[in-house]
Amino acid sequence: MNEQALLGDEAVALGAIHAGLSAAYGYPGTPSTEIMEYLQDDPQAGEVRAQWCANEKTALEAALGASFAGRRSIVTMKHVGLNVAADPFINGSLLGIKGGLLIAVADDPGMHSSQNEQDSRFYANFALIPCLEPRNQQEAYNMAREAFEVSERFHVPVMLRLCTRLSHARAAVTVRPALAQNPAGKGDDKTQWMLLPVYARRNYAALIEKQRDITVWSASHAVNRLELENRDTGFAVITSGLGGNYYEENLDDLITQRGGKTPARLHIGAYPIPVSSVRKLCERAERVLVIEEGQPFIEEKLRGILPQNITILGKLNGVATGNSKDNYTEGMVVPRTGELDPDNVRKSLGLHPRPNVLNAATVALSTLPGRPPQLCQGCPHGDSYETIKKVVAELDPAPKHPSVAVLSDIGCYSLGASPPYEVPETIVCMGASVGMARGAAEAGIPYSIGVIGDSTFIHSGITGLIDAVAADTPMTLIILDNSIVAMTGCQETMVSSDKLKALILGLGVKPEHILELEAKKQFLDENAAKLKAEVEYRGLSVVVFKRECLEAFRKRQKAAAQAKGAVK
Repeated sequence: MNEQALLGDEAVALGAIHAGLSAAYGYPGTPSTEIMEYLQDDPQAGEVRAQWCANEKTALEAALGASFAGRRSIVTMKHVGLNVAADPFINGSLLGIKGGLLIAVADDPGMHSSQNEQDSRFYANFALIPCLEPRNQQEAYNMAREAFEVSERFHVPVMLRLCTRLSHARAAVTVRPALAQNPAGKGDDKTQWMLLPVYARRNYAALIEKQRDITVWSASHAVNRLELENRDTGFAVITSGLGGNYYEENLDDLITQRGGKTPARLHIGAYPIPVSSVRKLCERAERVLVIEEGQPFIEEKLRGILPQNITILGKLNGVATGNSKDNYTEGMVVPRTGELDPDNVRKSLGLHPRPNVLNAATVALSTLPGRPPQLCQGCPHGDSYETIKKVVAELDPAPKHPSVAVLSDIGCYSLGASPPYEVPETIVCMGASVGMARGAAEAGIPYSIGVIGDSTFIHSGITGLIDAVAADTPMTLIILDNSIVAMTGCQETMVSSDKLKALILGLGVKPEHILELEAKKQFLDENAAKLKAEVEYRGLSVVVFKRECLEAFRKRQKAAAQAKGAVK
């Protein structure tokens, strides 16, 4: 055994490598991206095939294929990516998983770089598959190793649920010797992999049967730690994931405030929820407080597990309930939105805020001005947005442009919604700009414009454009082609810039209404005139603004210089 300093994401990657991983697929999305980058770049990955895919659905389908062939595989994505992969994800639980399949999903409480706070544990519960939730980097490593064994034991995929603070924090991890990869080989019963109704009904019944064994596994899992000895069983605490860390940071003060009494506690890190442990914890409890990162998944389940006379406190109670004579129960409301941290968990435990300890030499600083995210200086998207802004003003000089709609979606170009550009009017999800532009045009908006990035277009914009082609919708799709997946760290796109026009042509867009423009400030007036003509055309047009991302350019130049130096 030896120790390595690893991010939570890196710990997952190394745990998978040491479990005998053969294949890894994913789509970049913060905070999950570093898992795949580690698998691609670290020498310890050896012969692991690690590839980015067009989207999360295609990534999961590739991993299913590897599992069918007997190999161990991992799929990486962020929480909203699981929405894209939902079809193979849900159906995957009905298959006869052969090679272990780990689905690593990184949630983003607090929405640091996401459009929602969805909790992936609900998906695991919906699919009836095991879910592991580490609370530190060591558990992330251990659980990634274990997940493949669990997957092969129950013949189902296994989810590993991460959160931003764990994914992007570094700690020492003790690692173990690597296992050999599984040999390739198909199973004997192909009907386990064909979800025709006659087989799917049988497979679903088998999945239901597995639940008893999966529940036994969860109930006896070492991370589902029940603490009852010498504890106050009248007040119980259930923690999960990072919530367990924050609870323990405040435990000494809680014990002191409660006159030396330590609450009974259950920490949950393996799902399904260990119902037997929950009931044992709460046999004598009057109140139970749930501290979990994300949405109230455990708390909602408790309301169907525990008797009604037990007061459940957490994210759903909204106001303090229970015996108000016990001052430590007052105010026990866990924040429903945003991340947990030691301070808001402290408040949820009824503890006073920690005193601020100021050094005598501390210098008072004036309030610093806010610095919201913005496009990089010289970003090609800035020049593209200036062009779009000029065209919109010419088409409709009214202050709010009622006859023009500019609909965008997720990517670094989303920052064009902020000053100084303020161009996009909608940002919903990957690929939504195409379908929404079509819907707005068909609802009567005269000039409907969709704005999408090149990698996002490949991810989930193609099918929307096919719909628009079929209807010859009077709209303009603008593709901002900076030749890279920029916002997540400059990963390669699946279709290079020089092949993008051929793809659009292949989808059926009329060649005379496919326009490629160089996104540069000196071409502003010329580009605006050409773009305006396409927007005014009463059919479908596609305009591609092309210029390489500056950060990608710098990385490419640096790599070239390093390669040149290595040759010398």
